[in-house]
Amino acid sequence: METPRPGRWLALGVLVLAVLLVAVDATVLGLATPFLSEDLKPSGTQLLWIGDVYSFVIAGLLVSMGSLGDRLGRKKLLLTGAVAFGAVSVLNAYASSPEMMIAARALLGVAGATLMPSTLALIRNIFHDPKERSLAIGIWGAMASAGAAVGPVVGGFLLENFWWGSVFLINLPVMAVLVLVGAKLLPESKDPAPGPWDLPSVLLSMAGIVGLVYAIKEGATNGLSWPVALAVVVGGVALVWFVRRQLTLPSPLLNMRLFHHRGFSAAVLADLLTVLGLSGMVFFLSQFLQLVQDRSPLEAGLAELPAAIGAVTAGLLAGQAARRWSVRSVVAGGLAAIGLALAALVTLGADTSYPVLGAALLVVGIGAGFSFTVTADVILSSVPKEHAGAASAVSETAYELGAALGIAVLGSIVTGVYRGFAVPAGVPAGAAGDARESLGGAVEAAATLPADSGAALLGSAQDSFVEGLRIASGVGALVLLVTAVVAWFLLRGQRLEEGYGG
Repeated sequence: METPRPGRWLALGVLVLAVLLVAVDATVLGLATPFLSEDLKPSGTQLLWIGDVYSFVIAGLLVSMGSLGDRLGRKKLLLTGAVAFGAVSVLNAYASSPEMMIAARALLGVAGATLMPSTLALIRNIFHDPKERSLAIGIWGAMASAGAAVGPVVGGFLLENFWWGSVFLINLPVMAVLVLVGAKLLPESKDPAPGPWDLPSVLLSMAGIVGLVYAIKEGATNGLSWPVALAVVVGGVALVWFVRRQLTLPSPLLNMRLFHHRGFSAAVLADLLTVLGLSGMVFFLSQFLQLVQDRSPLEAGLAELPAAIGAVTAGLLAGQAARRWSVRSVVAGGLAAIGLALAALVTLGADTSYPVLGAALLVVGIGAGFSFTVTADVILSSVPKEHAGAASAVSETAYELGAALGIAVLGSIVTGVYRGFAVPAGVPAGAAGDARESLGGAVEAAATLPADSGAALLGSAQDSFVEGLRIASGVGALVLLVTAVVAWFLLRGQRLEEGYGG
């Protein structure tokens, strides 16, 4: 039995700051999108890239960064990444074109990839007692959800009082605290016998993940073409080559034998499909609240709070619930709850009252809090602690890859349906073209037209956007309900470790 580490809860406080930051950054963008659209005037496709290039780059780099942390030291990687995250946030805040914004978001993804696997891996190494670790993971997950809630509220306040770039500058004080306090409180941990960092494996994992996500994104947005087919081939070949290489290396970048553990594989798959089903809907919800229901940014942020309240509460209770009932009932039940809540959003309309939307968001939050916390616990408890970085990276890769695929696939459904809206008679071709690019573009175009024409154009655009959101919610619901059934079977017999006294 290992002695509990003194100061471990204070160290956890530093780690959740990093998680809070990455979560705030992901959600705050959705709220800033209408303002950013007005200023930078991105096309619909550029808007999707701004939305998910961050997750896209993180997904491509997480496995490599998790493995690098195992080798160099997780604390060192976390603090270096935190400094880089703060510096690149400034670049995001002052982006002056859609292309610059996409590049800045990509660089933020590189920095973000160093933060997430390090936090979970350090928790695995700081908390030796399984029950304490479950609670620590619950707090970690709850803070990620709190970040998702705090992001829109803080972002809404900033957007009402300052320019859109201010939502990125809030990262700087948090980063400063993380670096100064983390340098003192966090213990260093690494794999005692890591072996060399294999650069060909790094390049293959990046080429594989980026190639496949690009193919899905472009294919869903613009249909099949030879670049899409080429990306599928390159991505597929790179991933197969990556897996084969890992099986032959004495010190692989990712230990593929982790996937022999049924609970580990099931938890990773559940995370990926859950985020895929959720992310497209979440990305467009802020636009719905502001540009369809005409709420202020702060109102829109507060309207999304029930999801975070549900997730924080469920996250803190998840470990206890999984021990009392079973891992599979808590995970599958959580996924089914999200699926049913998304299915309810198929009835969404421009005039849907807030209590209906708020109740659906609360159920989504509770389901996500239960399922994500327990799957993170299963993933970490099923590997030796020296492999914690690699295992955390797989968990985070599933999450980020799911987000990128969700925004690509479900986002492309919303965009595709939206672009097909009927332009009312008498609207000039230029205004119609601007309106078809994005809903933000339609709001701007409508403002330049006579009152009747403007109202007709905006009404038609809003109806089409809501129709796209309904279809995307239906697809998301189907994905989540199927995932719940799969998780029920694959997590059969899976248990969380008991504590020292349990």
